[in-house]
Amino acid sequence: MRLGVIGYGHRISHMIGEIIKQDPSCNVAAIVDVRKDVIGEEQLRDGRDTVQYYTEPEEMLESGQIDGVLIGTRCSLHTSMALKVMKSGLPLFLEKPVATTARDLYRLKAGYEQAKAGVIVSFPLRLTSLVELVKDIVDSGKIGTVEHIQAVNNVPYGSVYFQSWYRDENETGGLFLQKATHDFDYINAIVKQQPKVVSAMISKQIFKGSKTAGLRCVDCGENRTCPESTAFRTDGMKEAWPFCCFAEDTGNEDSGSALVRYESGMHLSYSQNFFARRGAQARGARFLGYKGTVEFDFYTGIVKVYMHHTPRIETYELFAGDNHFGGDAALARNFIEMMQSGAPSLSTLDDGLTSAFMCLAAKYSSETGAFQSLEWSNKLEMTELNYCQ
Repeated sequence: MRLGVIGYGHRISHMIGEIIKQDPSCNVAAIVDVRKDVIGEEQLRDGRDTVQYYTEPEEMLESGQIDGVLIGTRCSLHTSMALKVMKSGLPLFLEKPVATTARDLYRLKAGYEQAKAGVIVSFPLRLTSLVELVKDIVDSGKIGTVEHIQAVNNVPYGSVYFQSWYRDENETGGLFLQKATHDFDYINAIVKQQPKVVSAMISKQIFKGSKTAGLRCVDCGENRTCPESTAFRTDGMKEAWPFCCFAEDTGNEDSGSALVRYESGMHLSYSQNFFARRGAQARGARFLGYKGTVEFDFYTGIVKVYMHHTPRIETYELFAGDNHFGGDAALARNFIEMMQSGAPSLSTLDDGLTSAFMCLAAKYSSETGAFQSLEWSNKLEMTELNYCQ
């Protein structure tokens, strides 16, 4: 299958690697990227000399030389690029978040309802073996119906959101859209209910300061003592995360929490943190029913079931896997099958729209101090209040 790429960044190049690993006959046939000259040189070094480069997405889409499209642009362009691709009818792999503003969210929803193209959103967590096991346990009725959820994401690599391009909130839309969008999605997939209301609060307590805007780590006199300095990095990412996270232009909150009420009346409490490190890392959730509780953590790969009325605890230890805990491989297989035979998406644009709506409404709630409805009819209120422009 011939792949067309709009925005050939790190994440999409990784997913292409996963696709080719699944089916070596797949290849990158066309790329649209403002860095096309640099990317072309890299492709040549890797022995790929048959890639066609385009300046505009429309040129590539009209070429008739591709079987599917992957979008890996900066986040703020996801919606506009997706709308172009969906008109073509080609299978689409879309990076999250699917939109970074309320205006884009509604534009994308309207475009999708008209086109109904095959779309896979990059939500690998819902397809991991851990989430599939928890889903099976919940579906079995072992713990009863889920009546409360407690979820957490303590991010050990949080510096990326303050030292790289992600620090620009105009690009990211805030960190609910960058991280919680994944967690809200896998939770929605497990409970199979529609979220109805959200309230949220954010804090910026650590990654702020008065150092000069645009200051780079390499130019800072404290780069040998600062614990966030790229001088201490050993993973080859010094150039990718070059900025001072204690400068006056450092964007994004460094922690956030949300309460979400679902259609049954039960609610989720969710919290994410971006300055936890090492053993404090955690990502997972507890699902509580009257009969029992099931909990899991992506980092440990352990699922536990606590029975409330008998002295029994069940423990499952799974290999969590690399690359989004194994979910990337499942997404890659799904996209290949969609291109080859029109297989249905396992991570739909409807899922992406719901999660983005939750994140945008949570951000708005944190700014206004008010509960926000998650009914799509809330559009007018959001637009009139210049929501998330």
